[in-house]
Amino acid sequence: MGSSNLTALQRKNLDDVVVTMAIRSPLCKAKKGGFKDMRRVFLFKISRLAVNVPHFCRSDELLTEMFRQAINHCRIDPAIFDDICVGTVLAKGPTYEARAAALAAGIPESVPVQTLNRFCSSGLMSVTTIANEIRAGQIDVGLAVGVESMSWNPDVGPEGASDEIKMCGPASDALQPMGWTSENVAREFNISREDMDDFAARSFQRAEAADRAGYFAKEIVPFTSYQKDATTGVRKKVTISKDDGIRYATTKANLLKIKPAFPQWPPAQTTGGNASQITDGAAAVLLMNRRKAEELGLRILGKYVNVAVTGLAPHIMGIGPTIAIPKVLEKVGLKKEEVDLFEINEAFASMYVYCVRKLELDQDKVNVNGGAIAFGHPLGATGARQVVTGLSELERRGGKVLVTSMCVGTGMGAAAVFLRE
Repeated sequence: MGSSNLTALQRKNLDDVVVTMAIRSPLCKAKKGGFKDMRRVFLFKISRLAVNVPHFCRSDELLTEMFRQAINHCRIDPAIFDDICVGTVLAKGPTYEARAAALAAGIPESVPVQTLNRFCSSGLMSVTTIANEIRAGQIDVGLAVGVESMSWNPDVGPEGASDEIKMCGPASDALQPMGWTSENVAREFNISREDMDDFAARSFQRAEAADRAGYFAKEIVPFTSYQKDATTGVRKKVTISKDDGIRYATTKANLLKIKPAFPQWPPAQTTGGNASQITDGAAAVLLMNRRKAEELGLRILGKYVNVAVTGLAPHIMGIGPTIAIPKVLEKVGLKKEEVDLFEINEAFASMYVYCVRKLELDQDKVNVNGGAIAFGHPLGATGARQVVTGLSELERRGGKVLVTSMCVGTGMGAAAVFLRE
């Protein structure tokens, strides 16, 4: 790459797409974490009896609460929103849920809503969609949200395929389980179990250190849930304000004791300790042009620069960031060395090890506060969550450039560049 474009990118123009709010929910373990009861009970009438039945966190409940928190923290009237884009993967009726949740949260009827699904990049794609609308002059202000309740909508994979697709190797590969792709990456690129558990342990340890230091407190907004009292059995209203998937005191030695999750696929090195956790969570990012932000007197957190998305062989989908990151850096004219922080989704340790090594990244700049192995990967939320976490840490460190990236199911990769103000 030639000379740097950083100075030019840092110039402030009234048409810049800027971020004025970046918040997220706590990330909670699916089916057993803090969100397992967002409401108190379901009330069923059986004969003459009323039976209280607890339920898992519904995706529309999670989204409604995220919208409420966005309204509380955006510092503007939500009637000013020109559009809302929600990235989500597993919801059965995503646009029904998004529109209804927005209205239930108090967003005016005049504000339109759209949804999108590009698997693990959906949250980032919602940010990109709003940014592109602003850049094109279609809107001035937009809210991007990523959300997933993997408790309510478990990932069951595709329902089937046509004979023609089954007979086409790459097409058939695109429908295979993600665990299979993790083992393929480990096998094809000689990633050892020891290396995978070493990187995974580092993710847990960094997340623990960040959690203890209170680094996540600035980006997390508290959500309301209900929990059963161990003594009385009564469910009480509680406030959830911390991620609950971080396993304190995790070591490589402990991780090496965990049995493979996919013994049917050699080399069978992916485990419940070195893969992303199944999680519920949400994140929200408010974007607008600089002209509007200054008019409203809002503090600017960062500037959206650009995004790159790429396709690749589905059977090794995990290596997507190694293609998308160089692509977006070339687009914006930046050198790898000029990036202060990388947020790369830790879908599996195999892909994470490969990406860091292939790109020759400084590990002290990558997932410095841990990643999805440590606190989870709610599919539709992760892309937006990484923007929130990255901008927060960039400010704490006084850095300038954030690159956020992830592999994407079916064989894709995505990466984006943001600048801190």
